Amino acid sequence: MNGTSTALIVVGLFLLGGIISFVKQKMPTSLIVLLSIGAALCLVAGVMRLGVWN
Repeated sequence: MNGTSTALIVVGLFLLGGIISFVKQKMPTSLIVLLSIGAALCLVAGVMRLGVWN
């Protein structure tokens, strides 16, 4: 596991926590969707980097 994949996964998990917080605060749905897309992209990129560059 290299630094870039670790950073992407950590940022993705951080954004996932933000999604949970925003849902509890009843923030606008468009903001939650945007945050969800960003979290998904970070997590997928981090996992793909783990799989491709072992």
